[in-house]
Amino acid sequence: MTNSPCPPVTDADWPEAIADLRDGFAGQLNVYRTMAHHPALVKAWAPLRQHVVKDTTLGLERSEIVILRTGVRLGSPYEWAHHVSRARKLGMSDARIAAVREMPEGEDGLIVRAVDALIDDKRLAPEQEEELAAAIGRTAVFDLIATVGFYSVLGYMLNTYRTPVDPAIAAELEEAPL
Repeated sequence: MTNSPCPPVTDADWPEAIADLRDGFAGQLNVYRTMAHHPALVKAWAPLRQHVVKDTTLGLERSEIVILRTGVRLGSPYEWAHHVSRARKLGMSDARIAAVREMPEGEDGLIVRAVDALIDDKRLAPEQEEELAAAIGRTAVFDLIATVGFYSVLGYMLNTYRTPVDPAIAAELEEAPL
């Protein structure tokens, strides 16, 4: 599958400590099957994942812009592929998704510049935070920062352990490349 010291854990080798998570989010994707090598981390990860992925005040489309740009900046093919698929399911156009690789216009550009600032400068400048808060709301700015952090950690793990893109996503993108 992959030349990794921590390849995605199979059902047969799934840790008993997180047996309750196998049929939920953790068992569905290679990223969490890779993280299953550290069951306590997966268990601790679950509540933050719920907020960042499902309950974010960014809204799902803005969240995808953040995640896609973070994946681009970290050079994470896994995150890029999975979130191209997710963005398409949300109805985002391929042109809008592809623009995240460069510098999109409008609000997407504002969000992309914020991701870049967090990765490059480790913070948002006061003027940038103010502009974002006016455009998307201050709680959404917090969620943007948390999303970059969350997906950076995932990207570091994915890149370190060379986690393969899940087969269904790989097939989807092979059939309909961006």
